[in-house]
Amino acid sequence: MKFKHVIYILLVVGLIVLVGYRISDNKAQAAVGNPQAGQSAVGVAGMVLQPQVFADNLSISGSLEANEQTEIRSEVSGIVENINFSEGSKVTIGQVLFRVNDLELRAQLTKVQTAQKLAAENERRAKLLLEKEAISQEEYDMAEATFQSAQAESQLIAAQLAKATVRAPFSGIIGLRYISQGTYVTPSTPIARLVNTDQLKITFSIPEKYSSQVQIQDTLTFTTSNSGVSYAATIYAIEPSVDIDTRSLKMRALADNKEGKLIPGTFANIFLPLAKVDDALLVPTESLIPIQNGKKIFVSENGLAKEVIVETGARTETSVRITSGLKAGDTILTSGVMILKNGTPLNVNLQQPVAKTIL
Repeated sequence: MKFKHVIYILLVVGLIVLVGYRISDNKAQAAVGNPQAGQSAVGVAGMVLQPQVFADNLSISGSLEANEQTEIRSEVSGIVENINFSEGSKVTIGQVLFRVNDLELRAQLTKVQTAQKLAAENERRAKLLLEKEAISQEEYDMAEATFQSAQAESQLIAAQLAKATVRAPFSGIIGLRYISQGTYVTPSTPIARLVNTDQLKITFSIPEKYSSQVQIQDTLTFTTSNSGVSYAATIYAIEPSVDIDTRSLKMRALADNKEGKLIPGTFANIFLPLAKVDDALLVPTESLIPIQNGKKIFVSENGLAKEVIVETGARTETSVRITSGLKAGDTILTSGVMILKNGTPLNVNLQQPVAKTIL
């Protein structure tokens, strides 16, 4: 009787061992088929994407340039006879800035004008003689050519004489001068810089993907590094093609500066409004993960993490607009994303944003 009990006990123990082995074997096979099986859920924060009204604005940098500027130089060589401007003063178009000594040119002009008069008289006499057939056509042609040559020489000296007086090509402010009265100048000698600052040009470039959203006569605002005051400018010129190296489009705007508060050459922070979007999808900046060919973001799908490649647009201080890859209603993960992989089990703490209009 005791022997029979022992047999029963051994059979029960064997059955229990067999059941346990089968259970553990099934778990091992399940783990092989699903690598994430057995992992504990990762706690992350997330939010459900909701469309928002978004005024797409572009923040870029540019530089201020004078509307007109030039380096004043003399077209002829000589001694500066007098200077008729003060450094840093305003000058008007046509105003005499300085004169180069022109005594030699005047003497040359007198000489060639005398030769011109003589040649003119000889041409007149030759014409009368030709009409009376007293000279040949060839002799008259020579007299006429001599007169025309003397006339051209006279015009050349007169033009050089006019260049001895240098005038302002446009109205503006003339800067520091680099010469003094009595200085010998040549066409390569810089005299001063003339700048028109009544209006300033703002030169800047925008990424090519925004090129279709900007047009001539669009208005922008900007600030400078030395002032927090906001100024307005109007776009008046756009390059006809995108720069191949930078994939950007260069353009210029014009700003009023009659008060003289803006200085050419300074850095400008430009705020360019683009199209208004009624159903924009915005995600927190920290939810985006840079990758080699762009950016990705993790979403929660059936309790598991899933990475999605996205394309981005304009951004604010805290948010980035998603232009492709996501749709309204997707649950995106906003924290703890750096440790996630595809298929990681999740315990998502939803933090619904307050719907608002971002301008």
